[in-house]
Amino acid sequence: MIQTQNLTKKFDQHLAVDRLTLDIDEGEVFGFLGPNGAGKTTTVRMLTSLIAPTSGTATIYNYKIGQDDQEIRRNVGILTETPGMYDRLSAWRNLLIYAQLYEVENPEQQVEKYLRLLGLWERRNDGAGAFSKGMRQKLAIARTLLHEPRILFLDEPTSGLDPEAAKLVRDFIEELSGQGRTIFICTHNLDEADRLCDRIAVFNGQLRVVDTPASLRKQLYGRQVIFHLAHSAEGKWASVLEPFDYVKTVESINNKLVVALDDPEAHNPELITALVSAGAAIQFVGELRHSLEDIYLKLVSDE
Repeated sequence: MIQTQNLTKKFDQHLAVDRLTLDIDEGEVFGFLGPNGAGKTTTVRMLTSLIAPTSGTATIYNYKIGQDDQEIRRNVGILTETPGMYDRLSAWRNLLIYAQLYEVENPEQQVEKYLRLLGLWERRNDGAGAFSKGMRQKLAIARTLLHEPRILFLDEPTSGLDPEAAKLVRDFIEELSGQGRTIFICTHNLDEADRLCDRIAVFNGQLRVVDTPASLRKQLYGRQVIFHLAHSAEGKWASVLEPFDYVKTVESINNKLVVALDDPEAHNPELITALVSAGAAIQFVGELRHSLEDIYLKLVSDE
């Protein structure tokens, strides 16, 4: 659905995007993560045929950037980080203008559909300039979807929104992904990326890594199980677990044992039996789940 090969963009002497190679599947929600100034927005602008690359190639739904730019623009929707609206015009009029620009069939019906879906129908006659940031963002998302694009590029879709508005936008993104649309998200909200994205890329001018959050957790940290005990575990129970071949490390922290091992589902019962036989009072067992923020910061610091 989205393929790039050595995609590069240079502004004068500044190399903004360096030989980016990606392959994103149809229906995938893909997170594009990186610090400010990493080249994420420049990448989106190239992929949506708003600016031309310096070198390299990219295809969007079998259309080549630089050759089929008009078709690419017809088939993608883009939500910029700071979407502009005609502030003096109503929400209805704003969307109707864009629906007509995209040559949408039944434009009034399409405008009504997305105003209702995003909870803006009752405010359709109000000027966009009177909207809160959250309402403007929802209006911008509606504008992005009017022509029913196959591919969506969302740049910081929940930036600056209150929790209620951000949840509505996230839920809407999940609904869109369930419809089989391909969604490319640039975001600094790592918890959001963890929940929404099938795969993520860490990017800082050059591509650092591409994988699923779960796979990255396993590669960087392995699997870690926490045994919560009724009493302090300091120096007492680690020796019970260390002899097992599949146990990599055991760390005692207050009344917890943090155990790194492969395939906890298969081996936890044996470890629990050994601890109970040795006299340990186990309250409950859980798995330590590192956040995407942990993964991102580790990758960036390693780089």
